[in-house]
Amino acid sequence: MRWARYISDGKTFYGIYENEEINEVRGSPFEGYTLSNIKHKISDVKLLAPVIPPTFYAAGINYERHIREAAEILGRDPILPEKADIGYRAANAIIAHDEPILIPKDATEKIQYEAELVVVIGKEVKNVSRENSLECILGYTIGNDVSERTWQAQDRTMWRAKNTDTFKPMGPWIETNVDLDQMETSVALNNKELIKFKTSSMIFGVEEYIHQITKYLTLHPGDVIWMGTDGASPNMSHGDICEITITGIGTLRNSIIKLS
Repeated sequence: MRWARYISDGKTFYGIYENEEINEVRGSPFEGYTLSNIKHKISDVKLLAPVIPPTFYAAGINYERHIREAAEILGRDPILPEKADIGYRAANAIIAHDEPILIPKDATEKIQYEAELVVVIGKEVKNVSRENSLECILGYTIGNDVSERTWQAQDRTMWRAKNTDTFKPMGPWIETNVDLDQMETSVALNNKELIKFKTSSMIFGVEEYIHQITKYLTLHPGDVIWMGTDGASPNMSHGDICEITITGIGTLRNSIIKLS
């Protein structure tokens, strides 16, 4: 099942997307719902980010190739994490599929994508075992962890490098039925594929992150966990189109606009 969040006639709704149509619902996937008899062509509505999370969690470095390639660029030895590394991002940075990423005029040229699987929590949980951790998940979507690398090196908390408005595209919808072991993530810039990697080839998987987070923190419906990326990223420039595709979910597409 694919859950889409969208605007129709100036109002925000959730609906179930299938065969290029969205069946509008009363309620939401987090609080319960009933189907209506209203259907929209997806081309007739504006998609929104599929959820604005109460809390926005993000995995730290979580793919080995990403760590090794970054270390090579920096001229130092790679250091693999010994445990799941959990951080936060700001919900103000979230935008939807097909909305533009706006680069501040004082940013450097080092604006890069990070293609990430996003876990969407469906029910409140605390102290979840690894074995039962996937039971709290509603589904999965796609995230682009846009990063300004010069600011990332300069600012201790990465407050602007990762959290500038529009730096967190997410969407296009939430897919509830996936096979993590069969998924591949790919990125195309201006229709040229630049990277493809096995989505599940994380150092620490979804189960471990949920288990570790809920030792100390309560996960709530609508919370998201971005699971990290693999490989190195080239710089993105004004006018570029970035497309991130994850098998079984779809494609998240956003343009790049440098403000002047």
